[in-house]
Amino acid sequence: MPGITGMGTTFNLPNYVGELFSVSPEDTPFLAAIGGLTGGRPANATHFTWSGYDLRDASETRQRTEGADAPTAEGRARFGVMNVVEIHQETVETSYTKQAATGQFGDLGANHPNVEGLSGVNAITDEHGWQIAQALKQVARDVEMSFIRGTYNDPGTNATARRTRGILEAIETNVIDADDTGAQPLTEAMVLDLLQDVWESGGISESETATLMTGAAQKRALSTIFITDKNYQESTRNVGGVNVQTIETDFGRLNLLLDRWMPADQLAVVSLEQCAPRFLPVPGKGFLFQEELAKTGASDRTQIYGEIGLEYGNEKTHGKIINLA
Repeated sequence: MPGITGMGTTFNLPNYVGELFSVSPEDTPFLAAIGGLTGGRPANATHFTWSGYDLRDASETRQRTEGADAPTAEGRARFGVMNVVEIHQETVETSYTKQAATGQFGDLGANHPNVEGLSGVNAITDEHGWQIAQALKQVARDVEMSFIRGTYNDPGTNATARRTRGILEAIETNVIDADDTGAQPLTEAMVLDLLQDVWESGGISESETATLMTGAAQKRALSTIFITDKNYQESTRNVGGVNVQTIETDFGRLNLLLDRWMPADQLAVVSLEQCAPRFLPVPGKGFLFQEELAKTGASDRTQIYGEIGLEYGNEKTHGKIINLA
């Protein structure tokens, strides 16, 4: 059912008796695996940077002759990478009456004339606190989606919001397009080609954090390719508090991270050790804090506020397949 806009009252937030179940998924595995909303590193500006460097190609002809002069000096240039923190801000407002009327219940819509007399207790006795908890869960889901699918926006004015660059947009080097003559289904060759590209670029070298991240459809394809067809014994391990399945490949054992926020037509290879949340703490308040807003009537109003962005390290250590069937 849809949520409400504005103040929560006894009219738009009815109570019910019995156990309370969530009908929406709350998992945020990518965010959890790289540190969650309590891990990561602080930033001190709306933009945060990191840098990288490369080494020259190894050579089999760099040997010097005896007594030669010193060779021409060489050095390695560094390069900078930038991302931004994005603002997540929510407000919860609950009337005094709604917080007090814990024994007032909504209509279940049953045909039996006496069903409203069912016994039971209200699962929520602190409406305002419960609404804050749900808002925090929703922020985590928004951050998860941004970290995966976020499209970078660095506005020149305050007319539009800052948006952090997600991991999929960040990947530019190791990309396989499955749409040659129309979207193609995932194959073992595609996966191994991508893994080889990423490995040769320096990625997935740390087995504990080398990860294939995918949605439901491509997860089924991966299971068929690497478990059913290869007859491998699947196993699991814990990465950053997230229990993940592992599969055997030519490039080692990889984590298989099922993430409902991944696009259905994409698969990503992610070196998780390269990734971390970056926070912009507010002095005296921290990151993702809640604070009471000024009173304007007979209700409690609470604001939730935080600024967060994704540091994805060396984009060459990640890869993706796009436009899959």
